[in-house]
Amino acid sequence: MVYGYLRKERYNESLELFNLMGSCRLEIDSYTCNYALKACMGLLDYRRGMEVIKRAVDKGIESDRFLGSSMIHFLVKFDKIDCAQRFFDRMPERDVVCWNSMIGGYVQSGQFSKAVDMFIDMCSCGVKPSLVTMLSLIQVCIKSGDFKLAKCVHGCIVRLGMGNEVLLHTSLVDMYSNMGDMRSSFSVFETMPIRSLVSWNVMISGCIQNGLVHESFGFFHRLVTDGGRFDSGTMVSLVQGCSQTADLETGKILHCCVFRMGFDPNPILSTAIVDLYSKCGAIKQATFVFDRMKEKNVITWTAMLVGLTQNGHAEEALKLFSQMREEGIAANSVTLVSLVHSCSHLGSLKKGRSVHAHLIRNGHEVDVVTMTALIDMYAKCGKIKYAERTFENGAFCRDVILWNSMITSYGIHGYGLQALGIYRRMKEEGYKPNETSLLSLLTACSHSGLVEEGIELFQSVERDRGIRLTEKHYASFVDLLCRAGRLDEAEALIKQMPFKPGSSVLEALLNGCQAHKNIDIGIKTADRLLCIDSMNPSIYVVISNLYAQARRWDAVNYIRNLMRTKGLRKIPGYSLIEVGNQVHTFFAGDNSHPNWAEIYQHLEDLRAAVEASGYVPDTSCVLRDVDEPMKVRLLWGHSERLAIAFGLLNTPAGSLIRITKNLRVCVDCHNVTKYISKVVRRELIVRDANRFHHFVDGKCSCNDYW
Repeated sequence: MVYGYLRKERYNESLELFNLMGSCRLEIDSYTCNYALKACMGLLDYRRGMEVIKRAVDKGIESDRFLGSSMIHFLVKFDKIDCAQRFFDRMPERDVVCWNSMIGGYVQSGQFSKAVDMFIDMCSCGVKPSLVTMLSLIQVCIKSGDFKLAKCVHGCIVRLGMGNEVLLHTSLVDMYSNMGDMRSSFSVFETMPIRSLVSWNVMISGCIQNGLVHESFGFFHRLVTDGGRFDSGTMVSLVQGCSQTADLETGKILHCCVFRMGFDPNPILSTAIVDLYSKCGAIKQATFVFDRMKEKNVITWTAMLVGLTQNGHAEEALKLFSQMREEGIAANSVTLVSLVHSCSHLGSLKKGRSVHAHLIRNGHEVDVVTMTALIDMYAKCGKIKYAERTFENGAFCRDVILWNSMITSYGIHGYGLQALGIYRRMKEEGYKPNETSLLSLLTACSHSGLVEEGIELFQSVERDRGIRLTEKHYASFVDLLCRAGRLDEAEALIKQMPFKPGSSVLEALLNGCQAHKNIDIGIKTADRLLCIDSMNPSIYVVISNLYAQARRWDAVNYIRNLMRTKGLRKIPGYSLIEVGNQVHTFFAGDNSHPNWAEIYQHLEDLRAAVEASGYVPDTSCVLRDVDEPMKVRLLWGHSERLAIAFGLLNTPAGSLIRITKNLRVCVDCHNVTKYISKVVRRELIVRDANRFHHFVDGKCSCNDYW
């Protein structure tokens, strides 16, 4: 009866009968204990299982081969490997099942060397390894990454004559793929006498994992050509391959194939499709698939959140997170890191701190990726002190990436001396700077006006050759020279570069020409840029601005008509401000906000106040062929001024106001914000495309150098 209930998976009834036998003083033998222990395993009940083991020990029947094997298997299942070893050592007779349980237990607990030692002892005792034994050893190889052991295990499989085992050969293909040895993986696959669908899926998946996307589709073509069937697992791997290469068209074909073949839209497959569309920039299609998913797990939600964040839809990502919490889905660390990046993009300190608190409150592991994201968030929300505190608290996981994030944080705030200071501290503590360290430092020097320090830094790296100089480094160095007005030196540097300058270097020079109104070098540079990237709208915008500065309106109209012909559009400027628990967005000349009339009225009041304090509009910033009054009117419609006015109307007197702008702040807006900070007696923090500006009492932290 105990066995009968066990077979029917009625585990509680089986155990009740077992206990009844004891209370009725009926004889309990090794078979009865064996069945009762298996019922405990079925219920995952450790306490009752140990009671059964105690009875067996009290009866002196624990040495029975079958019961002993079950006891070892039970203890291993509950990670009691040391206890299992003691029972194993006392067993007079051990079969292959016992040995396999012990080897599997050591693999499960991560004690790989003991698993191998156990295998050697097994062979020494004359017990022939089984399929399960070799599968456990393959897992040892995969988890330990021991390539030498992998070759030994493979040789052992061949010597044992297991060449016809499909599952074993499939596991070998998987083992070599996980180790990055695709040549051996291909070799094992091609010598397989019989291949199952799992074998094909493992081979295709291995190719994707190792970046061999083209080869994965080759195997898929062979599978289909040979008349083999494929399943949703095959599709998951191929869709992931398209995500890697951002191959949207092939991805769409696979999506259609999934639909036509009637595959079950399980969360794994649907999540892979959402990820594909997100990584290809097709966020509407990603949202379409996500919204129609009947079953979503935390990985699905995270894929959609990351997709929205990476495609510039940070506000939608935060709204989706709120929806995720409402549906009772617990976020993981990856979800929260993506949300931190969303808060960074929006400059939303309140939401960023909320996510940080959620990380701590729910006990999520805080690693270097999380710490770096938090430092970046606090820095981009204007709280450099919070970024410093987070950095100092991250000593337990500090590496070069964390140091670089702090250098970058100082750089965007224009704190070049602090960036150089932490760079020196980094080297003193034994961390070796890398390419990113140099790039962050050059940017910090550029934004702080530390021209000579930047030049010395760049030249020292050239001399020492400890860091490989890339185009990004040259672009940053050109930017440093151009900001200081040293355009001729920047042009000379470009000519001396050891490789042909790319778009980032030339764009740095072009922007410098616009800032210093050098139309000659600017037009030459623009011509070179258009040869590299003729469909980049920002190049045409800068050319147009250069001509507008020179009052060559015919050339300005020609460039704008050329952009229209090519279907290119200027990136619209916008500013963000967080008030309460909502992020508000303003565009230049915007009247779409519900409070637009009140905002414009307040701007008129501000204009009168700052003009009374000595502000004179710099209409040279308006690069349009209109009269002076219209230029002034256009200036007062700039997005950051609308955001500031809204902030002043909707925040407590004396409180700090933070604005985030997607483009570089213009000279006149920078000037008028200084006056506004003095008139209203407020600290205003404006983060533009390049750096932070802290406006206090009529002065800016950049000292008018940006």
